[in-house]
Amino acid sequence: MRLARVESGGEAFWALLDPDLQRLRRIREPFSAWAPALGQGRATRLGLDDERLELSACRLLPPLQPGARVFGVGLNYRSHLERLGSSPPAHPLAYLKPDSALVGAHDEVAYPALTGQLDYEVELVAVVARPLGDEPRASACLLGYTVGNDVSARDAGRRIARLDLLTQKAMDRTTPVGPWIVTLDELGGPGQPELDMSLSVNGELRQQDNSRQMIFPVDELLNYLDARISLRPGDLVFTGSTHGVGLEDGRFLAPGDMVEAHIEGLGTLCNRIGTPRILSPARSVGRLGWPTGE
Repeated sequence: MRLARVESGGEAFWALLDPDLQRLRRIREPFSAWAPALGQGRATRLGLDDERLELSACRLLPPLQPGARVFGVGLNYRSHLERLGSSPPAHPLAYLKPDSALVGAHDEVAYPALTGQLDYEVELVAVVARPLGDEPRASACLLGYTVGNDVSARDAGRRIARLDLLTQKAMDRTTPVGPWIVTLDELGGPGQPELDMSLSVNGELRQQDNSRQMIFPVDELLNYLDARISLRPGDLVFTGSTHGVGLEDGRFLAPGDMVEAHIEGLGTLCNRIGTPRILSPARSVGRLGWPTGE
């Protein structure tokens, strides 16, 4: 099944999409009741409205349950590291994103003030359904997967020669995710997904790979995170991006660019890059970490 978080009539809610992906029905049961049950492969009551809404009349929101966390993992595709002249790390590199970084499948992506090198990264995103606990296979605890574009400020931290993940990965309205969650049962169940993924900018193909090429598979990523921060229902886990990003050849995103990120069986994100943010005079003073040295 396909589960979307949408906005209609000024209200946000979870919904179940019809198989034709044209209409949806609102889910009335609380997320805390149906998500863990689906994560255990059990049939559960969703409390669906009889009335069907047209998807075109709704706004697709990021499929994030309020209060859930967003985790990111980097350096997880060998081909990407090879093009950057790097070796695979000994273990995953992870970080947290605030929910304010997320936008929906068709929303505009903000161009932050503190970067001149905005980059794209198509990523498979895992959605947690229940605590991992003593489950032998971590991926059995997932609700399913969705599509992410981990837009990044590549020049962050340049002046201090340090990794500045707050600037690089967490800035407001820079991370498209969606359009909906495809449940685990439609994707072969637990284990490593093997899904083709691609990303284009203004119709030009930039990234293309398959999720089977991850250095650290999904089960290992979930274990890595849960050993540090216990995963909870609704948490999102970005699993890393492959080669073809702008960092490799210097072709970064510009205002007005249309970026399309697609993963087989999951869907497509279509997001335009907005105009650069201009800080007010009151907010542009002090050592803010401008990459140009201001």
